[in-house]
Amino acid sequence: MSNQESFNQPAQRVIELDIEGMTCASCVNRVERKLGKLEGVEASVNLPLESAYVTVPSTVTDQQIVDTVNATGYKATLRQAPAPHTRPVASDTANSPGHEHHHDAEPMHDEHSGHENHMDHGPSASTLRPRLILAAILTVPVFAISMIPALQFANWGWVVGALALPVVSWAAWPFHRAAAINARHLASTMDTLVSIGVIAAYVYSAWQLFADPRMTEHPGMESMSGSGLYFEVAAVVTTFLLLGRYLEANAKAKAGNALKALLNLGAKDATILEGGVERKIPADQLLVNDVFVVRPGEKIATDGLVVDGASAVDASLVTGESVPVEVGTGSAVTGATINTSGRLLVRATRVGSDTTLAQMGRLVSQAQTGKAPIARLADRISSVFVPIVLVIALATFLLWLFISGDLNGAFTAAVAVLVIACPCALGLATPVGLLTGTGRGAQLGILIKGPQVLEDTRHVDTILLDKTGTVTSGKLAVDHTVALNGHSPAAVLTLAGAVESASEHPIAHAIAAAAKDAMPDAGTLPAVEGFSSAPGGGVQGRVVLDGSSKAVVVGRSGWLEENGISLEAGHREILAAQENGGATAIWVAVDGAPAGIVSLSDTIKPGSAAAIQKLKGLGIRPILLTGDNAAVAAQVAAAVGIPPEDVFAGVLPEGKVEAVRKLQASGATVAMAGDGVNDAAALAQSDLGIAMGSGTDVAIEASDLTVMGSDLGQLVQAIELSRKTLSTIKTNLFWAFFYNAIGIPVAALGLLNPMIAGAAMAASSVLVVANSLRLRSFGK
Repeated sequence: MSNQESFNQPAQRVIELDIEGMTCASCVNRVERKLGKLEGVEASVNLPLESAYVTVPSTVTDQQIVDTVNATGYKATLRQAPAPHTRPVASDTANSPGHEHHHDAEPMHDEHSGHENHMDHGPSASTLRPRLILAAILTVPVFAISMIPALQFANWGWVVGALALPVVSWAAWPFHRAAAINARHLASTMDTLVSIGVIAAYVYSAWQLFADPRMTEHPGMESMSGSGLYFEVAAVVTTFLLLGRYLEANAKAKAGNALKALLNLGAKDATILEGGVERKIPADQLLVNDVFVVRPGEKIATDGLVVDGASAVDASLVTGESVPVEVGTGSAVTGATINTSGRLLVRATRVGSDTTLAQMGRLVSQAQTGKAPIARLADRISSVFVPIVLVIALATFLLWLFISGDLNGAFTAAVAVLVIACPCALGLATPVGLLTGTGRGAQLGILIKGPQVLEDTRHVDTILLDKTGTVTSGKLAVDHTVALNGHSPAAVLTLAGAVESASEHPIAHAIAAAAKDAMPDAGTLPAVEGFSSAPGGGVQGRVVLDGSSKAVVVGRSGWLEENGISLEAGHREILAAQENGGATAIWVAVDGAPAGIVSLSDTIKPGSAAAIQKLKGLGIRPILLTGDNAAVAAQVAAAVGIPPEDVFAGVLPEGKVEAVRKLQASGATVAMAGDGVNDAAALAQSDLGIAMGSGTDVAIEASDLTVMGSDLGQLVQAIELSRKTLSTIKTNLFWAFFYNAIGIPVAALGLLNPMIAGAAMAASSVLVVANSLRLRSFGK
């Protein structure tokens, strides 16, 4: 069951855990397996984020979940839900009980929110750094003295043993601790291999030295004795592994930075308006229905509706689009976007964890915590990998000892097997790739709801595109003007625009804008007098043009007839032709007689045609789906390059679902892109639902992937990013398996020195991390 499905189960809930102490994919598998033994419980554990999403039935308590994880050998803490959203009294803000979490004034990611701090658990780079530094400082002389006879001195073996002891004990403690915890539960992980290998090398060397205290009495005596000291092996392997872990910890932090940066986009303060008085408060204290002031250059503190003012809002931080969005009274605005020009009064509609920004954070976090089939594969392999390696190492030791009788050679080969087999890269291959890919997506305004989406995008071969709001802008613009009865098109448009400029109707705005644009030298439209309007009908007024006052009526046929203007049959045919071509046609009458027709149509988004060509290049068949009539649909399809046979017009919401089902029944893997409530059912039915971020919450909730912008080009980018992330994960898995598959037999044959094995193992982890981090440059 997916996370999304689990929310829909009435008898179940989802809890979030922070888990400390996990170091590898085997750890993840153990926690999931133990939790899965509780009836009705399903867990999805993420290694880089040190977190888990757990689906829990009502019969199981939160404490049982925590206790089960703790009994497995790790430390689990329940991530607390945000406290109820209240605001302390202004004078008692600092001391009001229950509001301590507001003091830092950090919006939507305080200490209870869990989206920021949960990425800081586990062996962080700062924790590993001192161990790595000590190990490196001591390992250099240990290695130099052991390997270079010219540097050796009397009884050098005892000095080397003493120098190596802090390295294999304190510096290597993270490996020993994890191995001990797992051993108590009769389990093994990659840390078991590391710990056994390091301890074996050191203990064997110390035993050799104590058995013959004089074996290093003089330089070169160790090699002449036929025995061997492997203090340098234990030290160098520990140092290499710590270096790999340190780089991995850095990589995990960098990969998670996108989510942290996303949550840090929010405004820190808000200026609320109460009784005509402005008061500044921390943004996380805003309540629903609070009215707050946003001045030019300030961030909008939370999601809301504009109640007064007009401005252009830079939404690029959230949507990735660089063009500011014009807003006015009644416009919805999103928290963390920037007000660029006018002063706005905004009424808060969503605050705290309900805001768009917080939802984006949850989507990113959940996507990074989920498991795709490819991740499950790596976990299953890791769960059996460690015991097999231990058996191979033991068999290598016994066979070498039996065949050659060389205890040192047998021991060296067995230790090399343990070191090279350490599957750190395997454990990192999927989660770090997924973490980096989804994090980069968030920066681009692309929200991947779950890792299953990565597989789905690879298989999709057909995409249904809702027309309005997806392929087109959903906003009418003037196409052309037809002049009648001796009037010129320019005069008709100017007169219509002058009257419509006094109206708030979207069609009126489009006509007025077109008329103003057509004015020479960006002049102003003529003034209108005696203006009046009728909802659903039209507008009228007197306009002075070319020195004479003209009575102008603009609107539908019925509105003109109500105002005593008769329409000839020939004129009606012209209007019908315009409408049959997919346009919205508006009459313009001057001084009681028809003067022309202004034709408007939904404008195609500038990038739609190019995006559809890219979709075809990705092997995806685009199909246009719309509730509009066939003429409109055909016109749009032709403009963007979709063939007539791939146009479904006049489709109702239930018809959209049926269209998806038919295509699926024919063997197609279907994606659906839409932005409206009427698209939600089809988004849910499709194999991959893609919501345009300009759309409704219902559409976004029903989708698998959300594009925060409204450009089809970003949709293409989302599919490309998903496929690139999947490809990166597969490359990671290949290299992880390649190192193990080649390294283990080479080590078993005695052809691989344990030090080289440690370096190769660390290199494989670094390679996987570096390959994943390449995703951070996607789209640049």
